Amino acid sequence: MTEPLKTADIHLIQRLIPHRYPFLLVDKVVDIDGFQRARGLKNVTMNEPHFQGHFPGKPIMPGVTIIEAMAQTAAVMVGCALGMEDREMLVYFMAIERAKFRRMVVPGDVLEMKLETLRGKPGAKVWKFSGVAEVAGEMAAEVEFTAMMDLPGA
Repeated sequence: MTEPLKTADIHLIQRLIPHRYPFLLVDKVVDIDGFQRARGLKNVTMNEPHFQGHFPGKPIMPGVTIIEAMAQTAAVMVGCALGMEDREMLVYFMAIERAKFRRMVVPGDVLEMKLETLRGKPGAKVWKFSGVAEVAGEMAAEVEFTAMMDLPGA
């Protein structure tokens, strides 16, 4: 019998990663399959501060924030699987590779981020992930990235 997939709402997300407004870029993580894969959701709204300057009159979510949202989704997946609630876990980018942007993300979109672990296991500090971000089934971005997980007490 397989374990049911887990979900992290905004309250659990805030217990797992230190990011807060205006830099908390994932609203919910669903379908968490242990360390293997997860799906993050971000409701893109006009009141986000980057839209004031990117770009006035034509607001577009910056590509780097899309990648950051994918990284936060991966951190929540790993933190949830390791039971890192309230443990002050920090995650640092080590490499960002093969980033491609296919579609603009604008206010009103729901960004769906599908993350998969390429390398990493419990006890490892360095993890590698691949991610795809979509809006309404249309690819907006894809990336591979490596991150160091600073897991206190792990």
